Amino acid sequence: MRAVRLSEELLRAMQDHARATYPDECCGFLVARESTEVAAGPREVVGVEPAPNEFEGERRRRFLLRPDELRSAEARAAERHEVVVGFYHSHPDHPARPSSFDQEHAWPWYTYLVLGVTAHGAGALGAFELDPRSREFREVPLARGEGARRGDAVS
Repeated sequence: MRAVRLSEELLRAMQDHARATYPDECCGFLVARESTEVAAGPREVVGVEPAPNEFEGERRRRFLLRPDELRSAEARAAERHEVVVGFYHSHPDHPARPSSFDQEHAWPWYTYLVLGVTAHGAGALGAFELDPRSREFREVPLARGEGARRGDAVS
C-alpha cells in the first residue's frame, strides 16, 4: 500500500468538480509521472482529469467510468509520459469513505480518493487502496503539498 501526495491546487480542482455536480457523484482519474511509479515513497499525483459520470441510474449514489473513457485517459496520459494511477469520486451527503459498492467494483494497485460533499461545499478527503488478498479497502496516508506535481487539472 502506497501513501499518496497531491497538491492543494489539485485538491481544489476535485472539490470544484464535486461542488459542480452536487447532488450527483462526480468522478475522474488520478495521473502520475511514469518515472515516479517505480520509485519508493508516496505516489505523487500530478494531475486530475474529470470524467463524466456515465451511471444510468441514480447518480446521487453511484458513478460509472466506462472502459473506453479509461483507455482514452490512459492514452492522453501516455502522451505526457504519465500514467493513470487511480480514481476519485465524491460522496454527496455521506462520509469520505468507500461504500461496499465501491469496494465490490474496485481493482488492486489503484489509488481511490473519496471526497465528502454537501450543499455547503466539499469537505473531507480520504485515500484508499484495495488489498488484493482480503479484497477490502485499506486507508493509506494522504499528504497534501507540492511534491513532484505538474500542477494542473487536466481537461
